[in-house]
Amino acid sequence: MTKRHVSLPDGAEAGVRGFIDEVDERLSSDEDTCEVVRDVLIDLHGDREAWEAWQDGESVSRAERVRLQGYDPCNATLESEYYAEKDEDRFQRSKHLQWLWRQFDATPMADNVEFALRFRQMLGDHLFAECGENCRFFKGISVTYGHNIEVGDNVVIHDDVHLDDRGKLTIGDRASVSDGVHLYSHDHDIVDQTEVRNFHTIVAEDARVTYDAMVRAGCRIGENSVVGARSVVQGDVPDHHVVVGSPARSVRVKPGWEETAEELEDGRLPDNQDEREIEYELPEDLEQFDEFGRDLRPPNPSR
Repeated sequence: MTKRHVSLPDGAEAGVRGFIDEVDERLSSDEDTCEVVRDVLIDLHGDREAWEAWQDGESVSRAERVRLQGYDPCNATLESEYYAEKDEDRFQRSKHLQWLWRQFDATPMADNVEFALRFRQMLGDHLFAECGENCRFFKGISVTYGHNIEVGDNVVIHDDVHLDDRGKLTIGDRASVSDGVHLYSHDHDIVDQTEVRNFHTIVAEDARVTYDAMVRAGCRIGENSVVGARSVVQGDVPDHHVVVGSPARSVRVKPGWEETAEELEDGRLPDNQDEREIEYELPEDLEQFDEFGRDLRPPNPSR
């Protein structure tokens, strides 16, 4: 292993540990999550004095008021908040935690690796459906909801990764997801893009999805497999295979696993997406709207 062990000076370590433990305890209590998130962000952004002055009735500019209000996740909306099929009860808490994660990443402290990794691990324990031990979550990770994500032990997710859990996303023990990767769990209909299908997407144990790759909804990245940089995966990657390209194809089996790995014809990946579809029902009282406002009927309906 080429890594070194790095630790903070004792004073800094005590401060980091105390702060993370305090936030963890508050999020684990019956305290309103919105208030916890608001308080933490006010202090991380160094705005406590301005916040108290505003609360005491002092005049603030319109821009400053928007900034101060924005620390409270109840005063913000996220893209996923508009999705009709989401679980409303689960989303409310997930939204608050997701807001804390995103806004923490906007602070200078997000670049303090030893602090930031431990802070995000703590948030993952609260946000994700399951979050294993010793995970390393780097800067700029975005999620759809958070509560439909299962993460195993010793998982590494690098900078600017998008984890789409509109359906369900499972990432197994010791998996590695490199910078800029997009893992999807939902697809749009080819004719009516407002029609959405959700799926279970899986990255199995010891798999590596490398730089800037994209994994289509409902695919399985097999155990001990590798997805090459900027590949577009549209089928299941068998265990121990190395896949590259757009669309991705298998180019080899990892040395030493040739006798146990599945054989593929011409390196083509099998499509098992339909087996992993997650059905959902929309509320009967839902007031739907089409943001595009288009007539999507084909010119010749008989075709």
